[in-house]
Amino acid sequence: MDEFKEKFVHLLHYPNITWNQVYYLLKRDPTLQTLDYEFHYFPPMPNLLTIPQESSRLSLTSIQTDTIHEQIRQYKTNEISVITIFDKEYPRALKEIYQPPWVLYAKGDLSLLEKEPMLAVVGSRQATQYGKNAIRLIFPELIEHNFVIVSGLAKGIDALAHEQTIRLGGRTIAVIAGGLYHIYPKENIPLATHMMKTQLILSEYPPDTKPLRWHFPARNRIISGLSAGTLIIEAKRKSGSLITANYAVHEGREVFSLPGSIFNPCSGGTNELIQQGAKLVTSAKDILEELKYLPLFKE
Repeated sequence: MDEFKEKFVHLLHYPNITWNQVYYLLKRDPTLQTLDYEFHYFPPMPNLLTIPQESSRLSLTSIQTDTIHEQIRQYKTNEISVITIFDKEYPRALKEIYQPPWVLYAKGDLSLLEKEPMLAVVGSRQATQYGKNAIRLIFPELIEHNFVIVSGLAKGIDALAHEQTIRLGGRTIAVIAGGLYHIYPKENIPLATHMMKTQLILSEYPPDTKPLRWHFPARNRIISGLSAGTLIIEAKRKSGSLITANYAVHEGREVFSLPGSIFNPCSGGTNELIQQGAKLVTSAKDILEELKYLPLFKE
């Protein structure tokens, strides 16, 4: 890890630092020369943007610095890769989204970041038999066409999407809320452990970060941002899956939706998406015929 990357990753471990604070600091000091670990003083982050160019160098306290250095040192030991937005390994598609993550903490097969096409698949945590059957019907042809399935390792549709992809011999990426040391929900720890060995798990948060409520909608922009399209399988009208769909729309990505019974609350959100212009999906061909014409699609 070169000096700039070490400083940059160190900065991103600062408690409660925001995306905008990092942006303005980089804009003012692109090489982070003002960030000097030899000084043991760091102004409160709210004042960071108002500090004059010629003012004292910035730093964490010595205790914080030592703790963060030790955390970062342990990442290599624990086979965690740190990919910043400035690294060549950083996914090109992700750079195109609004407020792309400054860094990705990754564990597993990094070659998956280079695979195309990627399809985000998300849905209800209360998956019904209908949703499960739809995954079994649609996935084989997608995997046959080498789609990498991206989801959020959540209970329900997300976990089923990862599991079915693995069962079919395909490749899958999970983007989690919180850090890699705090998998949520705990019932998916065995799946996560397997994926860290054979697939890939990503987070924008340092590994020791416990998942907070706002992390879940925030990570949805990464799920859709990695992907050429997003497929929603079962979602209520007020659902986190619809947040993922909205991110996809705003980034100009395709949105696909599985229709469902008007009597099933889990189909309320998917049916509404179709009314708003999402493509109705009844088979893998409905997805293939849209995405195969995109430049990212590879046979």
